[in-house]
Amino acid sequence: MGLKWVDTLDIAIELDEKFPDVDPMHVNFVDLRNWVLELDDFDDDPEHSGERILEAIQMAWIEEKD
Repeated sequence: MGLKWVDTLDIAIELDEKFPDVDPMHVNFVDLRNWVLELDDFDDDPEHSGERILEAIQMAWIEEKD
C-alpha cells in the first residue's frame, strides 16, 4: 500500500530521509510537490494535491527536523 496525499507525516519522514540536507522552511511548493511525486512509495493521483496538502506536508517535515 503506497503513500497518499493525506499521509502527511509519513511523506514528511520519507522526504527527510531522501533530502537530509534540505531545510523544509525554504522549499517552494512546486519543488515539494515534485519531490513527493518522485518518492518510491508514493501512489496517489498527482492532481489531488493542493496548497493546503503541500502546506501540511511542509509543516510536518519542519516538525520532523526539530
